[in-house]
Amino acid sequence: MVRILARDELDTWPAAADRIAATGATSRQHAVDVHVDPVVTAIVLASAFMHALWNALVKVDGDRLMAMAVITGLTAAFSPVLIVLSPPIAAESWKYLVLSAALNNLYFFLLIESYRVGDLSHAYPLARGSAPLLVALGSAAFAGERLGPGGIAGVLLVSAGIMSLVAGSRFDPRIRRRAIGYPLATGATIAAYTVVDGIGVRASGSPVGYIGWLFALFAIPIVLVAIVSRRTEAIVFLRTRWRPGGLAALFNFGSYGLAIYALSLGAMAHVSALRETSVIIAALIGAVVLKEPFGRSRIAAAALVATGVATIHLAG
Repeated sequence: MVRILARDELDTWPAAADRIAATGATSRQHAVDVHVDPVVTAIVLASAFMHALWNALVKVDGDRLMAMAVITGLTAAFSPVLIVLSPPIAAESWKYLVLSAALNNLYFFLLIESYRVGDLSHAYPLARGSAPLLVALGSAAFAGERLGPGGIAGVLLVSAGIMSLVAGSRFDPRIRRRAIGYPLATGATIAAYTVVDGIGVRASGSPVGYIGWLFALFAIPIVLVAIVSRRTEAIVFLRTRWRPGGLAALFNFGSYGLAIYALSLGAMAHVSALRETSVIIAALIGAVVLKEPFGRSRIAAAALVATGVATIHLAG
């Protein structure tokens, strides 16, 4: 069971988080009752829906580096609006912003490598499905968030449902380790930046400002790498794909922005588990819009995820 700190406690949050990480303290001061607010659930599910939309909209089947660079670069173009219209963020949150930006870029490159050595249908569920479990462990260790039995059961059901999508998959023996290792490393990175952002956005005193600065910062490395490595090809790519890239960036902006805002309101493991339902939503979009198959295994996975979401909500 956890409590999300009130606004007037935010200035003491970073120090508390540091003490918890150093000592493993679990006192009632840091871990009290949890409440899964319906508003938080709605925000995160909206985030998951938008996440699924931009993944369905942009099929990363060509130059994956450029696709990531265009989406993140155009997403960053929206950030000045958030920065200007929100109060300044607390100085304490900058270390979390910088660390999160670095972790987000590591995520991009690990995801690209995961797609290089394995199919998207294998890599993506492994990465996204493993993240909520790791977030639960990380948020307990570094933020003192202790889930109750119902919360733990819900997170486990969501992760199991998502990862069940790769059940029965066959991997080339020559690349088996990499085909499994890279997605799991990607999942660990997702968990890491989720916990960092959870602590950072609460320390900021200005969730919207934190979101704006994060979008601005994490775009810089991958955009620079794409420009240096692709040179003139980068301009051609942008000219031909700026429309789908711009729409995907808009959905990415809404998806990740809402997810981070939810981290300022709700338990990190719950937010992570709810957001990863985007994998099932994407499969549903593929079945309805793109006429992709949605067989028994996906129905079973969707049922597990839905049960997990309901369990998380009822546990509050």
